[in-house]
Amino acid sequence: MIRKAMQPRDVANQIGECIKEGNIDNIVDFFHPDYLMSFPPTEDPKSGLEIIRTVFSSFIESKSTLISKVTGEIINGDISLLQAEWHIEDATGTIISEGKSTEVLKQRADGSWVYYIDCPMGLPQV
Repeated sequence: MIRKAMQPRDVANQIGECIKEGNIDNIVDFFHPDYLMSFPPTEDPKSGLEIIRTVFSSFIESKSTLISKVTGEIINGDISLLQAEWHIEDATGTIISEGKSTEVLKQRADGSWVYYIDCPMGLPQV
């Protein structure tokens, strides 16, 4: 089954389900081809989908769980801005990473949403 998110706020939870299923290709599909990530915010942004494959493959291998709660959302046409609180638990339930993110999503022609810009630990400093 190919998962899609028909609301921007549903993307992270759909990715969480894909982690449980071990579906790395579907996870990568939740990211725009021109995706840009600022992580950590003290380094230059990273682009491309290979970074997604690398990061999320490690979560799948360790049987981690992604838990995300959207705390703010605004949609303007095919662009959305989200804020969220998230954490990742390892197989024992121990939190291994957490943050407050700022995310820009784009809507595809089929109505589904994907990450376009992701700042998992907040915006980079100027």
